Amino acid sequence: MASISATLLLNSTSLSPLSFPRFSGFSSPSPFARSHRLTHRNLESSSNGTLSRADGGAMSAATSMQGAVTEAMRLIQTASPTWKSAVANNLLIFVLGSPLLVTGLSASGIAAAFLLGTLTWRAYGSAGFLLVAAYFVIGTAATKVKMSEKEAEGVAEKKKGRRGPRSVIGSSAAGCVCAFLSIYQVGGSAFSQLFRLGFVSSFCTKVSDTVSSEIGKAYGKTTYLATTFKIVPRGTEGAMSVEGTLAGLLASFFLASVGCFLGQITPPEAAVCVLASQIANLGESIIGASFQDKEGFKWLNNDVVNVINISLGSIVAILMQQFILQNWVK
Repeated sequence: MASISATLLLNSTSLSPLSFPRFSGFSSPSPFARSHRLTHRNLESSSNGTLSRADGGAMSAATSMQGAVTEAMRLIQTASPTWKSAVANNLLIFVLGSPLLVTGLSASGIAAAFLLGTLTWRAYGSAGFLLVAAYFVIGTAATKVKMSEKEAEGVAEKKKGRRGPRSVIGSSAAGCVCAFLSIYQVGGSAFSQLFRLGFVSSFCTKVSDTVSSEIGKAYGKTTYLATTFKIVPRGTEGAMSVEGTLAGLLASFFLASVGCFLGQITPPEAAVCVLASQIANLGESIIGASFQDKEGFKWLNNDVVNVINISLGSIVAILMQQFILQNWVK
């Protein structure tokens, strides 16, 4: 009986091979260790996933940026100007040239100039754009000459010469019309060069007008009224000076030469632009002296006179090309 009891006791207290390791700290990790290891694996997996997603997002952004840059460069290098390439080029140039733009234009003036630049690039490509850029640089530089002295005399441009949208439109209206007519090929190829000539002549006229006016106000010793040759103070509407007239002639000649160098016009057409600009400026001075600031002509402000001036420059150049150059070439 005792042996049976001893046998039962031994059987009840003995541990099977499978149950023993369950309590041993040497042959198997504890529940805490297993939990810690699983948690570490989960964190590592989560971290790797997050890094993978971040890397993927960065690579996607880089790819998108590279694609945008590639597309922009393709548009900039497009041989035939399109609206997209015109906008892309203008945006790039305006961003890079913003320090210069703000010296000569107000914020709204820059917006108007951007539209002008886009239209110009679409019509005449980079050559036409460079011509307008040259006009802007020359005109801005002339406006800044002796600014403090001109301000003291009350003849300087407002806002330190920073021009607004009305001035931009008034200075480019004729050129914009020529550009639109060229873009939509009004009259076909027979008229395309005439519109190009009118475009160049309009800016030759305007640069001559701006430079003659600003240099005349800065250095003109004697100013005469265009209609009566009466001596009048500098800055008088319709007044002319020898210094200003010569400076305006040189500015027109320079811009016409730029247009010729860029392939926009031929040398004979460059001469036509210079002559047409002087005729138009004389006409503007006569209009200014006769009507501007007079009773019943209050609407005839500087912007309206500018439109008339550059329109005359374009029309006279086109007429001279048709009735003088063509017969001369024949």
